[in-house]
Amino acid sequence: MLRIKHASFFWIAACSLFMFSCQSNDHLTLSGLRRSDFQTNLDNQPIELYVLTNNNGMEACITNYGARLVSLMVPDKAGQFEDVVCGFPTIEQYTSQRQNFGATIGRYIGRILNSTFTIDSIAYQLVPNTAGIHCAHGGTPGFAEKVWTAEQLDKSTLKLSLLSPDGENGFPGNLAVELVYKLTTDNALDLTYTATTDKPTVLNLSHHSFFNISGDMNSSVEDQVLYINASSTTPYDSLKCVTGEFVTVEDTPFDFRKPRLIGENIDEDCLQLNVTGGYDHNWVLDTNGNETIMAAQVTDLKSGRTLQVYTNEPGLQVYTSNGLKGALVGKDSIAYARRTSVCLETQHFPDSPNKPQFPSTLLRPEETYYSRCIYQFGTTSR
Repeated sequence: MLRIKHASFFWIAACSLFMFSCQSNDHLTLSGLRRSDFQTNLDNQPIELYVLTNNNGMEACITNYGARLVSLMVPDKAGQFEDVVCGFPTIEQYTSQRQNFGATIGRYIGRILNSTFTIDSIAYQLVPNTAGIHCAHGGTPGFAEKVWTAEQLDKSTLKLSLLSPDGENGFPGNLAVELVYKLTTDNALDLTYTATTDKPTVLNLSHHSFFNISGDMNSSVEDQVLYINASSTTPYDSLKCVTGEFVTVEDTPFDFRKPRLIGENIDEDCLQLNVTGGYDHNWVLDTNGNETIMAAQVTDLKSGRTLQVYTNEPGLQVYTSNGLKGALVGKDSIAYARRTSVCLETQHFPDSPNKPQFPSTLLRPEETYYSRCIYQFGTTSR
């Protein structure tokens, strides 16, 4: 009898161990996500959730659908970890509705006006997707709706690859793109983009996370402090089309060269804010492409979290989520409301292919595209 009892005990123990092993492959992430809720196939391509960690306890969850950042756990001044990006708890919520939460935007972030541009005397006609006239964010579908090939290089690094075929949405050239997400030892999320083409083309990639570094996605970012290292912007006309001008921020609501509250002048009655309902503009950075010079910083005084942006790009699009209306319900059943997040999109300027005074976005076959965006997190005792 004793031997039978022991055998039963070991059998139960073995079964329990097996069940734990199976469950451990689908344990909740630090942000409360479950990998199985992201595991599916789209057009016979597998979609997965990848988890990056560093030795400080930070965690980034990324799906290869749209090369999207789904969650990002960051400590506050007391060491408490909270998710600081908007997103959804299942892959179906990403694939069933058009939105750019956490996505990689391409081939071209922002508008190309009239859906056309010319390279070497050849005119290219893009597929319009905005007002029936313009091509925005690379057309539909863009890179945000693509399944990328993923390879997790180590616990803190993920490489994502995508081939955009010649003629996709009207863009010339077979374009091979690689994006590397890295969670660094000093609590930065480092994004590096490279790309090559077999025909002359234009390219302008960017990251589109909606940040609220307070960790409270119900709170307004208007109470957070913003600094932008920029002396001018590229303004819109009344139809939200970039005019091609450079306008100084001096004595305007767009002057964040000294840190101040995002909401201080956000509702001022002027054309630039009226046409977008808040900030949704490209700032011309004074960093001259130097990745070591801070381009922008957001500070949440209550949590003490800070987010600094570093980039080699000439521009920064700041969007205060003016278009969110509570219709999208995300993680923790939170309905994302107006101005409860801010996007910090490092980029070249909108409509650069048609504005020779803007920095060029032309990429030729003998060249390698390179773009880098570093989201550096920290804390302040202020």
